[in-house]
Amino acid sequence: MMNNSNEISHQTKLFGYIGENAGVSRFSAVINKMFKANADDVMMIPMNIREDDLYFTISNMKKSHVNGVVISNEYVNDILEILDDASSMVKRTGMCDIIFKEGEKLRGDVFSTRVLTEYLKDIRASKIAVIGVQPHAKSFSFLSCGFNVSYYNENLEELMAFTQEVEIQDADINRCASGMSLDLSNFDAVLDFSDFNSLEMIEKLPAFNFDMKNTKEFSALKKRADELNARYISYDDMIEELTKKAYKEITK
Repeated sequence: MMNNSNEISHQTKLFGYIGENAGVSRFSAVINKMFKANADDVMMIPMNIREDDLYFTISNMKKSHVNGVVISNEYVNDILEILDDASSMVKRTGMCDIIFKEGEKLRGDVFSTRVLTEYLKDIRASKIAVIGVQPHAKSFSFLSCGFNVSYYNENLEELMAFTQEVEIQDADINRCASGMSLDLSNFDAVLDFSDFNSLEMIEKLPAFNFDMKNTKEFSALKKRADELNARYISYDDMIEELTKKAYKEITK
């Protein structure tokens, strides 16, 4: 059991929260409250890691006292080659947001997309617009059973290849590009997993708009949502749900 002064003993299991600005995120503080409330001898430490140091830091986990790490959103697509083992979701999408050390091997998995799908169910969203073909979009597509999903991308050939890769039959595919005029207000939610610098082609947004970026990352969706007076939900806005899921994964 962790003592009241939050001191780390030789038996304490250490986990890291890795991000470029991990220290300003509430993630570690919130999950540490859960560990303490449940008398778990576990602690998560925020680790501010630059992109240039990411490979070195995670590779060295194999010889360290750290039992695993949660990866902040900006790095989830940069992890695959560091892993020794990975879940099928990681292998199929190329993204990884949680790593466990098993002996001297690192095993990667995905948990944040599952949190997003449960959040969408909780708000009773069923008709979803997904923008982009990045790994987050792949991950969501594999978990999208029960949702009515329409896909948007600048390049339709790329989008068709994406839908084939994630094995979607008769996908509703649509072009989304600069100079167009798009009304997405008939959807329950928009998920932006694109690399657009601007979403000014969107004239109307629905009640809920997500992109899983943290507050230190530039968000074209947040900018457009602010302009259209629509609700935007970031990674940090879902910290409570994300930490609950991470807690279950770490303590199971």
